Amino acid sequence: MSTRKTMVAVQALAVLVIVGVGAAAFVLSFTTLRDLAKLAHIPASTAWLFPLIVDGTIIQATLGWLVLAKSPERKYFMGVLAAGSLISVAGNSIHAVANGHQLPAWLCAIVAAIAPISLLIDTHGLAVLFRAAQYQPADVRAPAPVVSPEAVAAVDDSPAADLAAASAVVPDPVEPAPAPAAVSAPSPVPVRAAAPVRPARPMVPVARPVPPVRPAQQMLPIPVPSGS
Repeated sequence: MSTRKTMVAVQALAVLVIVGVGAAAFVLSFTTLRDLAKLAHIPASTAWLFPLIVDGTIIQATLGWLVLAKSPERKYFMGVLAAGSLISVAGNSIHAVANGHQLPAWLCAIVAAIAPISLLIDTHGLAVLFRAAQYQPADVRAPAPVVSPEAVAAVDDSPAADLAAASAVVPDPVEPAPAPAAVSAPSPVPVRAAAPVRPARPMVPVARPVPPVRPAQQMLPIPVPSGS
């Protein structure tokens, strides 16, 4: 068996299992919630409507959550789905705990209030679905191409085409915008001439007087007495 056939067979078996489990769960929940309504002093002739109210609200919330996948209104149905599932699970648990005994007064009041509250929730959910359907973006169609009279005349040389081209409204020529006025350049600011710089005087070395050189004196011979 090929892989594709195997996948198809597994998917079909999964659908059958979900349908069987869903039907069995619905029957058990229906029976339990009906008995819970009887324990809450609801007449036996209309007690079977209580599970339909709870499960019907869950089904509507599930469908709204699936349809409004890209809408912010999806949060409303998500909250309703969570609340409905909690009430269903709590009702089945309370029925098991009660064990056939009558429910206390405060719990009977809660069970009796579920029906009108569900009616308000389901009605508002229907209004949300209709409102979300009206705000769905419509298909945007591309604009029709604009064909100039010249192109039509080039394709069709019939007299009717020439007449249509001649009767075409020619737009008035657009006058060119006036050139901006020339902006006069600002008058130059007079610049004062810099004062001439006097050249620095050359440094003249100061001649210092040279002292005269004394002539060398000749030494006169002096007789030295000899010893006796």
